[in-house]
Amino acid sequence: MRDTVAEFRDLDTEPYGVNPDDAVSHRSFIEAQDFPFDLLVDEGRQVAAAYGAIKPDGSGIQRTVVVVGKDGRILYRAPGAPPPAELLAAIREARDEGGHR
Repeated sequence: MRDTVAEFRDLDTEPYGVNPDDAVSHRSFIEAQDFPFDLLVDEGRQVAAAYGAIKPDGSGIQRTVVVVGKDGRILYRAPGAPPPAELLAAIREARDEGGHR
């Protein structure tokens, strides 16, 4: 994501990371990884639960990528770290269908 953030922004899309760590650790991680986007705090893991990112045994969070349209509709969801090209294709497809403007 870090290296393709401009392509997302060209599609009027803003990437964010979300995890339950606190804001101080997020700032350190952003600086260490040179991220050009924000990490949001998911206190209580409510966002992870809403997007199905809790591990099946409940022991933690499974990395999951979700693309949400401006209308709140989920345009793409996959566990793991899919390549940015997949995410960009999903955004373009939704735009072509009129679902993401």
